[in-house]
Amino acid sequence: MALLYWGACMAYEWNSDLETGNEIIDNQHKGLFAALNKLVEAQHQGKGVQELGTTMEFLTVYVLQHFADEEKLQEEYNYPDKFNHKSYHNDFKRTVGELVKKLEAEGYSDVLLEHTIQIMADWLVNHIKGDDFRLAAHIQLIKDTKK
Repeated sequence: MALLYWGACMAYEWNSDLETGNEIIDNQHKGLFAALNKLVEAQHQGKGVQELGTTMEFLTVYVLQHFADEEKLQEEYNYPDKFNHKSYHNDFKRTVGELVKKLEAEGYSDVLLEHTIQIMADWLVNHIKGDDFRLAAHIQLIKDTKK
């Protein structure tokens, strides 16, 4: 992931270093990057208060779907680390839930906005480059042995 700057605003760029090689997973990851960048852009424009709630709603729904799709692939390809991978997903779902509760209880703050951006960016890159790369490699290995 590269960080791009326009004016004082930072954006997160999807690039080939983040591709798992699995079209479904990669397209969903691109959607998550787009949501992250939309939040960053809103912050830059002083509209973070409006966008943070929208992003939280998006994350709550989208992450559930993305994780369900990944976990279905893990079952389909008998991924040996599926229990750990699911545990990482559950951890992130809890994190998103905690962010939502904090927003509901305390309302918008620049600190919460920054924290949300940082959590999304860190988790996305670390999860993609670690857990999801291992999953995609396993899937590709199974596909290659069936040829």
